[in-house]
Amino acid sequence: MKKLLALMLALVMALSVMSIASAEGEEPFEITVLLPQFPSEIEFVMDDNPILNYITEKTGVKLSILWGANSIYADVLNTTLADKNMPMLLSVTDARAPIIIDSARAGAFWDITDYVQDEEEYPYLAAGSDAVYSNIAVDGKVYGIFRSRAFPRGGIYYRWDIANELGFDEVPTTIDELTELAEALATYKEDTYALNMCSYTAGTISVITVAFGAPNVWGVNEDGDIYPAFQSPAYLEGLNWLRHLYEIGGIDPNFAQISTSEWDNIERTGKAYMRFDCMDNAHRQQEWFENNAGATEQIWMSLCGLEKEDGSITVWPQNPGFAGEVLVTKSVKEEDLPKVLKFLDWCSSPEGNTLLNAGLEGLTYEVNEDGYRYVPEGDDKYATNSGKYHNNLNQLSMGTAGENQDPPAVVNKGYTNLRERYNALNTEYAQYAVANPCTALISDTYVAYGKELDDIISNAAVQYIAGLITEEQLREAWNNWAAQGGTQVTAEYNDAYHAQFAD
Repeated sequence: MKKLLALMLALVMALSVMSIASAEGEEPFEITVLLPQFPSEIEFVMDDNPILNYITEKTGVKLSILWGANSIYADVLNTTLADKNMPMLLSVTDARAPIIIDSARAGAFWDITDYVQDEEEYPYLAAGSDAVYSNIAVDGKVYGIFRSRAFPRGGIYYRWDIANELGFDEVPTTIDELTELAEALATYKEDTYALNMCSYTAGTISVITVAFGAPNVWGVNEDGDIYPAFQSPAYLEGLNWLRHLYEIGGIDPNFAQISTSEWDNIERTGKAYMRFDCMDNAHRQQEWFENNAGATEQIWMSLCGLEKEDGSITVWPQNPGFAGEVLVTKSVKEEDLPKVLKFLDWCSSPEGNTLLNAGLEGLTYEVNEDGYRYVPEGDDKYATNSGKYHNNLNQLSMGTAGENQDPPAVVNKGYTNLRERYNALNTEYAQYAVANPCTALISDTYVAYGKELDDIISNAAVQYIAGLITEEQLREAWNNWAAQGGTQVTAEYNDAYHAQFAD
């Protein structure tokens, strides 16, 4: 009822222009914001920017944007949070990062818990999932607006045309069928690999270990206690699956040194044929091949859940319903807090959501006769305008009220229905997504030493997959994790979990 009421109110609000400025002729209200930039070399035009001008015209807000290169964004945040004059809004990619939790507890951000529940004043923010707001809360208090993401999103995609050539004309539905396909791709051609792995190994490992039945980072055992995922036998099964594929030449021996910036290019140059990652990259790769390599048929395929021997399905969600958040810092005066939140509410309206994610009609996209948004082919001005005037503004997009863009984007592009398939897979397999029970919990030890502890597990997994250590040495690394603070983290998560879910 709450969400329905909020969205009904939103429709009423959409009929009028929301303005932060209190009187006609008043100077725009300036909001400063720090956003990550991908890639950092694109020159974003700040002065006389048509999109920023439109935002001012519609909302009375003048956005002053500071950019931080994504490759060093954690360092940029560290410096920013130490500055007394930090921006009013911070877009962060990791809402549970120790520095964010520490800063929230130190009073760097406003507690906006009551505001995001105010359906009348902030209908689009209030339409956001209570569970997701809970996931980004610190000690039960909400300090920012979550950046909504498709759920579960994580999955597998692979070269459909090559699989067909090898006799695999059906999409794998079980782990055994995936294994057969991966083994065949491993021997398809010299100097190529079945699975595209790079230095970001967490997603790849999570997809396969959770598919075998391991928890998502943390699990809850039969006694109702929290335990780390690697203590599940299924976790080792997943690592053994990757180790086997590595042994038969199905994974690049140098995978741990390959930058994430090269991940897409490996597939585009025909060096690897399968990837465990975000399923939506399947349609992006398909469209790249159509636009740049002359593909005129479907060459990629996506899939999500795989049945285990017992017929059950478990899926790793690439995100817990959010990917970071937009924090409201104490640089906002208390009396101006409603203005800032009113602006953020507009950002999640159909108009604001479309503007931040797509830009402006006639500048970065056009609208076809059916009312769908598209980018015309063969005209570079749209890409040029997007880079100059819109690039990375989507990092301010929150989407708390869902995919409420107006006009909506064309669903399928090119020769396939892979975009439509992606949406359908998310809907079908959301029920099988394995949640991390500790997402909303806080362990002070993990806040202080989480990265170091995570590195112990990650590095050991990489070495084991590459055959550099034995199973015994892998288990020694797990014991080292426990001795270095893992046991304390587990105890703190258990205390927090039982306190929150006590009968």
